[in-house]
Amino acid sequence: MVLERQARIDTRPLAHRDLPDPSPGPHELVVRVAACGVCRTDLHVVEGDLAPRRLPLVPGHQAVGRVVELGPSASRFRVGDRVGIAWLRATCGSCAFCRTGRENLCGASRYTGWDDDGGYAEYALVHEGFAYAIPEAFADIDAAPLLCAGIIGYRALRRARVAPGCRLGLFGFGSSAHIVAQLAGHRGCEVYVATRDAAHRTLAAELGAVWTGDTFDPPPAPLDAAIVFAPVGEVVPPALRAVGKGGTVAVAGIHLSDLPSMSYEDCLFHEKTLTSVTSNTRADGEELLREAAAIPLRPHTTAFALSEANAALSAVASDAVSGTAVLVP
Repeated sequence: MVLERQARIDTRPLAHRDLPDPSPGPHELVVRVAACGVCRTDLHVVEGDLAPRRLPLVPGHQAVGRVVELGPSASRFRVGDRVGIAWLRATCGSCAFCRTGRENLCGASRYTGWDDDGGYAEYALVHEGFAYAIPEAFADIDAAPLLCAGIIGYRALRRARVAPGCRLGLFGFGSSAHIVAQLAGHRGCEVYVATRDAAHRTLAAELGAVWTGDTFDPPPAPLDAAIVFAPVGEVVPPALRAVGKGGTVAVAGIHLSDLPSMSYEDCLFHEKTLTSVTSNTRADGEELLREAAAIPLRPHTTAFALSEANAALSAVASDAVSGTAVLVP
């Protein structure tokens, strides 16, 4: 499914095209895609919230499949191995960020489904160093959401300084938040969920949330930490007001509408922290997959045919998906 020009998703900008089979370069793998998660970041790429880096483009960065061909010198995986392809696709490996375990901030980083073709396809390419071995605990369709929603959620937990047993607020309850709720619950946290959608509040309660409310409803107790998943700047001040002294709010989206004016005393005083989440490191991905398999975590998914990518993204745009939409070739 090819994006030839950025446009609103209701104009169905993705078109079905037959492309040549990919040919692997040095250290690359050709992967036959079995499932690809649909992410709100894909929507930002399609609609132009993120400036185009390549057009035409095959979006998608949560792909799971089997290796069918090895490029020259590729040796980390074998033909037949099951691997995952995630958002972070390449880094320079030598800058100060890469040398200090912060490769997510590398200025030369590249991203699947933005800089290079992604997983809305039958076949995809990935460098062996940026592919993930998928634990046997997960079916293909269940593993796909872990490769962005899961990884970004895992990093957001870290950036929000979530400690075991703390009170954690989640503002917005889409694909990533429903995975974070399970991770936090496994760590003994009390999870409080604020979201506008009644179906999402129901799912949050089923996953163990101790309280659910509308987006701007104040939680009934001071929070130790909060993560904002909704890509709406006006959600940030209520999240900051909801955390207590010394609390941290992490903004997990790659795109956020402008922040409104807010009161320093209400929102940031008492050593509260506001921070962002930028992509992930490969270590985040490996750690998330290990923890998710050990729980074992169970993503909620809704399957769409690959040809229905426009409809899947429309459903994401309107918050009509419970859990994660997944394309299945």
